[in-house]
Amino acid sequence: MTTIPIAFAFDDHLIKPAAICISSLLQNARPDTFYDIFILCPEKRNFDESSFAALKKAYSNFNLTIRSVGNIFENAFEIRGITTPTYYRLVIPEIIPEYEKVIYADVDMIFQLDLTEVYETELGDNYIAATVSIGSNLYEGGLKHIETLENVIAGQYFQGGFLVFNSKKIKEDHKCPEFIEIAKRALKFQDQDTLNIACAGHVLYLPMRYNMTTYSYDMAIHSPEKIDSLISKDLQHSGVTDCILHYNGAKPWNEYCLNFDIWWEYYRNSPFFDEKEYYNFYSSKYDLLDRLPFKKRLKILFRYFIYGQKR
Repeated sequence: MTTIPIAFAFDDHLIKPAAICISSLLQNARPDTFYDIFILCPEKRNFDESSFAALKKAYSNFNLTIRSVGNIFENAFEIRGITTPTYYRLVIPEIIPEYEKVIYADVDMIFQLDLTEVYETELGDNYIAATVSIGSNLYEGGLKHIETLENVIAGQYFQGGFLVFNSKKIKEDHKCPEFIEIAKRALKFQDQDTLNIACAGHVLYLPMRYNMTTYSYDMAIHSPEKIDSLISKDLQHSGVTDCILHYNGAKPWNEYCLNFDIWWEYYRNSPFFDEKEYYNFYSSKYDLLDRLPFKKRLKILFRYFIYGQKR
């Protein structure tokens, strides 16, 4: 039996997405995989273990522990509606001291694979393992942002949604206090920028399949030559059936977006499925285009004939 510790961090607003995310993780576990799940949360919250009771009835291959991070990030910088729990990953080595290595994942993900292979990856002297941020390292806006971050080199900026923490090395080198200090700055991408600054030069890059963001998925299909210029072939992966989908832009539980149907299929097969909610989501969308303002419809047509035809 392989025990894999994995941490998630969220507040009251993301309980349902978190439940579906964890359900997908457990659905795709190997028979000999056991997940030790930690939920990092604010001191004041409106959920507890009972919110995830349905998981216990459906799966037996996990343990779930809720741990409060306290108020250490209570007044941390927030932007784009991303709240302070995003910073909780920065203190995982201290909050989960019983493991020398811990996986962290955002809850706007769907797991379609087992994590044994990535967890057993040898980290060496690296503080962290992560995937390259496709969008940040290829688009002009992302490259300009990277230039504002000390120590970070274009092409090496990593995405913070899926991480393997080398907790032993991080604690040995007293990096958590450094993470916390850097996080006091008003950084555009908050914890992600913090980790890129603090861990530069000590990062192991993972295959794309462990964090197929919206940009990653789109470019893997439509612009693979651009990815060739950024990362080596052994780190590339454009599949959909054996990867982790990361909805780091539009959220499928709110609106139509890339691969939204996969999220809803996992919802439908989860122990949290509610027929009324499922029906209401789709019934509210069937005449969506008809309800758009005239200018919005013209904009969509313009984008289709200009941008869509180029593909």
